Amino acid sequence: MVLKIKKIIPKEIFNIYHFLLALFSAILFRFPSFNKKIKIIGITGTNGKSTTAEMIAEILKNSGFKIALLSSIHFLIGEQKINNELRMTMPGRFFVQKFLRKAVNCGCQFAILEVTSEGIKQYRHKFIKFDSAVFLNLFPEHIESHGSFEKYRKAKLELFKVTKKTHIINIDDENAKYFLEIHSQKKYLFGFKKESQKCKIETQEKNLKKELEFNLSLKIPGDFNIYNAMAAICVGLEYGVKIEDSLKILKSFKGVPGRMEEVISDPFKVIVDYAFTPIALEKVYQTLTSQLTTKNSRLICVLGSAGGGRDKWKRPVLGEIAAKYCQEIIITNEDPYDEDPWQIIEQVARGAGKKAKKILDRREAIRESLKLAQSGDVVVITGKGCEPSICVAKGKKIPWDDRKVAREEFESLR
Repeated sequence: MVLKIKKIIPKEIFNIYHFLLALFSAILFRFPSFNKKIKIIGITGTNGKSTTAEMIAEILKNSGFKIALLSSIHFLIGEQKINNELRMTMPGRFFVQKFLRKAVNCGCQFAILEVTSEGIKQYRHKFIKFDSAVFLNLFPEHIESHGSFEKYRKAKLELFKVTKKTHIINIDDENAKYFLEIHSQKKYLFGFKKESQKCKIETQEKNLKKELEFNLSLKIPGDFNIYNAMAAICVGLEYGVKIEDSLKILKSFKGVPGRMEEVISDPFKVIVDYAFTPIALEKVYQTLTSQLTTKNSRLICVLGSAGGGRDKWKRPVLGEIAAKYCQEIIITNEDPYDEDPWQIIEQVARGAGKKAKKILDRREAIRESLKLAQSGDVVVITGKGCEPSICVAKGKKIPWDDRKVAREEFESLR
């Protein structure tokens, strides 16, 4: 019904509707982000927003600041933490403004927000005074929704256009040039020198430039986490946290729920990760392949793809990536919404080839992966991370947790 209405009503009307909702919610909660006592940090990019947000939170909290955090994983205000069960990385305008009002009232000095292209498209970022904007990376995603990759990028750029003070940019991303063109009072550019394994940060303010190089040691694996950490270090520098202090804090950072989370360690490893884009999935597989302990060790993967008409182009691509890195492939249901889940599975399988197994029931698929696993193997379950439900037809949600299911099935097989 909603889709039919959207087709009839001109796009401009919907834009006005979203804008007015943003304005009304800001008025209702008295423009909390404009309070001088709190600074808003916005993080955008295709991958890594949640991990970066958590890293920033750790740096600021351990430096004596009181913080609020709004992410795809949970909502945090001071010591109060609530799991995000909305299945939205950037919730609606009333939720965000109310969250910021609570943060101000609780005396938080910083609020860290994940900012999505869909959120920007619906003006959820409007009437929020961002002090700093962080750009991590950009890869094709939400193309059906935005109409093209260029429009997707344009949505991401909006965060930087409304942030006048500080921009923090991953200079190694090929789209960085578009973000660099937008004026700000101060810029932090970060990159990684693979040949020397050195992290580099360049600060630009007025006509002054300053460069820093350093080594970074993390408990959590993956080059992508080095970039997430560098972004967090830049935020720390902006707010007076010395680089050596940030490095010390991040050295003990244990990671984020559902992001490269090891849920079983022996006799084989089971990893749960949120990766659902081609580039994120490939990086996860590359990282885990490098950790295989023997020549006979195998990477066993369980994957699927979301429904709801979302980025259908990537389904066979996900299958191709699995075929490239994994010795055993099980394709299963993920979040079909109103689409036929078997049709989605078949589209992923088209790229994975004949060696892929197709199992509709996600629990059964996880059980099968554990039955296949032997000592030294790595089982990786992707697409959902710590999400608390599976979204099916007619807006229904089935309670779910990949981590819990993996542990339950492991115990039942012992």
